[in-house]
Amino acid sequence: MSEPTPAPGDRELGAVIVGTGFGILTHLRALRGAGIKAIALVGRNPEKTKDRAAKVGIEHALTNLDEALALPGVDLVTIATPPHTHCEIALAAIAAGKHVLCEKPFARNAEEAKRMLDAAEAAGIVHMLGTEFRFASGQALATRTVREGRIGEPKLVNFTMNVPVLADPDGEVPDWWSAGEDGGGWLGAYASHIIDQIRATLGEFAGVSASLTTVSGRDWSVEDSYTIHVRMKSGASGVLQSTAGAWGMPVLCAKFYGNRGTLSIEGESVTVADKSGIVTLDLPDDLVTDAPEPPPAEFMKTTYDHLHAAGFDLGPYTKLCALMRDRILGKPTSDDPAPATFADGLEGQKVLDAIRLSDAEQRWVEIE
Repeated sequence: MSEPTPAPGDRELGAVIVGTGFGILTHLRALRGAGIKAIALVGRNPEKTKDRAAKVGIEHALTNLDEALALPGVDLVTIATPPHTHCEIALAAIAAGKHVLCEKPFARNAEEAKRMLDAAEAAGIVHMLGTEFRFASGQALATRTVREGRIGEPKLVNFTMNVPVLADPDGEVPDWWSAGEDGGGWLGAYASHIIDQIRATLGEFAGVSASLTTVSGRDWSVEDSYTIHVRMKSGASGVLQSTAGAWGMPVLCAKFYGNRGTLSIEGESVTVADKSGIVTLDLPDDLVTDAPEPPPAEFMKTTYDHLHAAGFDLGPYTKLCALMRDRILGKPTSDDPAPATFADGLEGQKVLDAIRLSDAEQRWVEIE
């Protein structure tokens, strides 16, 4: 994984990657695909950090963030660490004048999320959230199609995904996944993407009613499954349901129901059904992403690693990094798809907080 050569006339940006897991599996490859140089890798374990940095050709392997931020040529920081660490890392990077790309779930709660957003806005940096699937072809086309009015006024939404990735209690995932106070659980790991997709398509959430459940035999204090009734400020409503803790064949359903038609997402294919029949939409050239590319096999150690084994996130993430590069350099950029920023991180975190409160108190929760 060598560094690319920047296009003529471009200033090469330099990045610090914080996190040796997803930071290596996807962040590094997406940054390089966007022509951004990885200057340093920051991790908690000195030996692991040094080993991985050497294998992927990153010069500096550090365990001290301040040392990394002080290196010459650093323009941006990408954060691929557990969510309970995001706030401290982001605030340090912002204080050092660096642009920041932060993974989801954005924070432990909305209070932390607001601190991060306020700091980023005050500093005038470029800030983005790692909800890369806004740039996935199918999702981007679906969002554009609904917002253009192809199905009329959206009335209902249904997102169901059942996959047995956590059904085996012995399957290894990061420690934070099992701790609600650290932003863990299947809700943060997966539902944060769906919440962002629905917000990008339909606008803000008005309220939720949720049940969070552990189906597998894992000794967790948080869920591996959820059922959420949502209502949007637009008046649309829907159900989001998923389990990662049950055995069986995968079940996938993503639909937007409007008063003139129904849009369905199946992988990268998008169809619209109305009184004239069912049509598969053509994918515009600007929404095409590169084909999936699996991460290097030597880094695929745990169940968590293998969630990224197909490499479906690389193409969309590269587009996200390229857009961030252009905004840092002051180049014109498109807002379709629009990248998620820390402002989106805060609004998404409000929804996650409301879902957890609804489950804890067994009631409907309005979202301010």
